[in-house]
Order: sequence, then structure tokens, then C-alpha cells
Amino acid sequence: MQFSSYIFILAFLPIMVLVYFLLNKISITAGKIAIIAGSVIFYAYTDLSTLVILGISLGINFLFAKLIERVKWKKVFMFIPVIINVGLLLYYKYTNFVIVNANAWFGKDFPLKELILPIGISFFTFQQIAYIVAVYRNEIKKTDAIDYISFILYFPKLLMGPLMDPVDFVEQYNNAALKKVDWNNIASGLKIFSFGLLKKLLLADTFARAVSWGFSNYEAATPVDWILVTLFYTFEIYFDFSGYSDMAVGISKMLNITLPINFDSPYKAISIRDFWKRWHISLTKFLTKYIFIPLGGSRKGLLFTCLNTMIVFLVSGIWHGANWTFILWGLLHGAFSILDRFIDKSPKKIFEPARWLLTFIIVNVLWLLFRAESVQQWVDILKRIVTLGNTTVSDGLITSFSFPESEFLFKIIPFLGKLNTVSHGFIMNAFIVASFIICLIPENNYRNKDKISGIAMVLAAIAFVWGVTCLGAESVFVYFNF
Repeated sequence: MQFSSYIFILAFLPIMVLVYFLLNKISITAGKIAIIAGSVIFYAYTDLSTLVILGISLGINFLFAKLIERVKWKKVFMFIPVIINVGLLLYYKYTNFVIVNANAWFGKDFPLKELILPIGISFFTFQQIAYIVAVYRNEIKKTDAIDYISFILYFPKLLMGPLMDPVDFVEQYNNAALKKVDWNNIASGLKIFSFGLLKKLLLADTFARAVSWGFSNYEAATPVDWILVTLFYTFEIYFDFSGYSDMAVGISKMLNITLPINFDSPYKAISIRDFWKRWHISLTKFLTKYIFIPLGGSRKGLLFTCLNTMIVFLVSGIWHGANWTFILWGLLHGAFSILDRFIDKSPKKIFEPARWLLTFIIVNVLWLLFRAESVQQWVDILKRIVTLGNTTVSDGLITSFSFPESEFLFKIIPFLGKLNTVSHGFIMNAFIVASFIICLIPENNYRNKDKISGIAMVLAAIAFVWGVTCLGAESVFVYFNF
């Protein structure tokens, strides 16, 4: 089930919030069972077939969590489920990738496996690992089946995060003071949910149409088209995943559970390392805590620091998807992160606006790699951009920004209608300007999530109505595929 669907917004979410707080009046356990049951429905609604795999994963991991509590060889029983989790993730995501490359390299014809990728496997696998390690480190004093299942299945974060510390979740989940309706949390949750909904449906989905046009017209698109398509994908993936994260935070806020921040204005970054402190923060923290630091972090000298950095970004690339584009994307981010270390140590700091521009260009170019169907396609597109032979913008790209609400806006604001008439590509340019303003000027939504004012709630109401109006077919998030 998608957050951006009629059934979720108008039925599942309000029923879930109502039932949760009603059952909490009976007992805390009853409320927890409501979360588990609702999360199972939420997950199974999209694909019932992979629910069995998730159930088996839950059973195996909880069994090992109980064993870690009771046996002497705790480290052994910690590593076994970690290996199983990683193995399952690699099996489902990379089996056919390995077969395809083996056939290409060795001239074989091995048949592909008929595998159904479990939805959200990248996220719930990392959450399983976090729980197992927390039990091993005695951060969770007592494993409880209901708390454990609730942590993994908790529907606001199940499919696409953010990744959460199990200790933080369990503490909030068992706090009796958080089991009653908090109308301030309901209001702030609706506010941030509404802003995230509009980010996704108006901004991300509009940019997605333009990006799809570019890749559907791969040969016909001009160099300037590709420059714009690259920028549009940069905005698409930001508003898509940031919008989802805002919605997840808002939903959870209504249930009195605070999810961690996942975005902190990442396009304000002045270096790649700064970018990764702002983009997908929960993933960065997970990889740092469970891979970078155990490998030695930056404690063993510059060489090992660079090696550990590359390993972390290689894992990040592999985690995102089964394609050489993702692997190279991760490695290049790792290489630029290492380069940043040397630049930061330089006595002569580069002028910050120049650093921001360079960082933003690098991020754009690497997002294009992330979106490309192959490394060769990415290289070919970059070659076209560099040649800059044709400087026209295709009408097809411009018209992909048309949306039904524009006519209504032009009627109530005639000045905008006149600009649209005299300026070719006015709507497209308005989206670009508005997106830069949203990304670079205001404070991140998460940091203002608890601020409730009349103006904020009016804007949230407009965003909610506009977002629901934008709903057509169920809108799928980019990270839903990971």
C-alpha cells in the first residue's frame, strides 16, 4: 500500500489511528497488536506472496535474538543471523544480476531465476540486523516478541524507512504517556504529512514525467534537453524520497512515535561528505555504525580510512540495486568523499559558493548515473551534454510540465496566465525556480514539525487538498523499488 493512495489516506490511516488509541484504553498490548495487524494488512495489500518470506525472516531472527540472550557464544549467534539476512538480500536482489553477467562474460546461457523481490527487503533487512546487534550489545535488555515484530513491521517505516534505532523505538513504544491521543501531535503530523504529499504528487511526479520523456526520447533529445533532464531527476528523487519521509514522520507523529530525521536540506551541501550528512541520514548512520566503525573507522591511519570509506560506499551502491550503475555510483561517491578529506585539510579553503556549485554539479551527474539504464548510456548522455551541439529545448519536454491545476491558477491569478502566454516554457521554468527556492532557502520540514500556527495549518490544508486532487492512479515512490 502506498502512502499516496486514496485507500491509505481516506481509509487505512484514519482507521488505524482510531483503532490504535481505542485499543490502548483496553491495554497497551492490545494497542501493539493493532499496530502489528495493521502493518500486516499494509504490507500484504501490495503483494501478499512475499508476506511468507517476511514472516520466515521474522521467525529466524527472533529465534537467534533469544539464543543470544541465553548462550555463551553470543558473537557466533549474532553473526549467523546477520549472514542469513545479508545472504537473503543478495539472493533476491543479485542472483539474476550475477547470472546475466556470467552469461555475458563466459558465453553461457544459464536461465534466469523467477524471483519475486520482497517489497522493502533492503530496509527491513537492515532493521533486522540493527535489532540483532542491539540484543548482542545488551542495549535491549529483554527481547519481547510483540515489541520485536512491531519494530520490524511498523508500517510508517516498513517499506522505505527511515531506518530507526531499535532501542529508541522500543522505549517510545512502551512509554505509557504516549498511549493517549495527543491532539498537538495529530495536528503536527497532519501538517508534515500534507507537505510531504504535495512534494510527492505535485513536484516529484511532475519532474518524473519530464525525466520519463527524456529517456523515452533518448535519441531525439538535445544536449540542453539532457542537461535539464539531469536537473529534473535531481529534483524528482529529492522531492520523491523527502516527500515520503515527511509523510512517514507525519503518520508516526499521529501515533506519538517520533521517527529520526532523514533529510536536512541536502542540496545546501558544500561537499560530498556534507551531502551524505544531509541525504538519507538514517542510512548514513547505519552504515557508519555497523560497517565503518567496526572496520576501524578513521582510527587506523589515512590509508585504512580511505579503504573503509570505499567499502561503505560500495555497500551503499550494492544495497540500492542490482546494476553496475548503482555500484559505480557508490564507488564514485566514495572517491569524492575521500577527495573531500584532502580538500578539508588544505590551508586554502575554496570559496563556499564555488564549493556548493561544484558539489551540486557532481551530485547531478551522479544522479544521472543512478537513473541510467546502463553505465554506457550514462557515458553517452554525458558526451552529448559536453558537445552541446543543439541548444534548443524540445517541445515534448516543455509540455510534460502541463498539469490540470495550471488552468485554474491562471484564472485566479491572471498575471501568471499572461506570463504563460508570452513566455515559452513558463511552467517548466516556474517549477525549476520554485524547486531551487524550496531546496535552498527554508529550514527543513522535520526541524519545524512541532511548530503549529494558523498560517502553517492553512498552508497544510491547501497542500492536503491540492495533493489529494493530484491523485490519479496510485503514485509509486522511487525507493519503493529498492
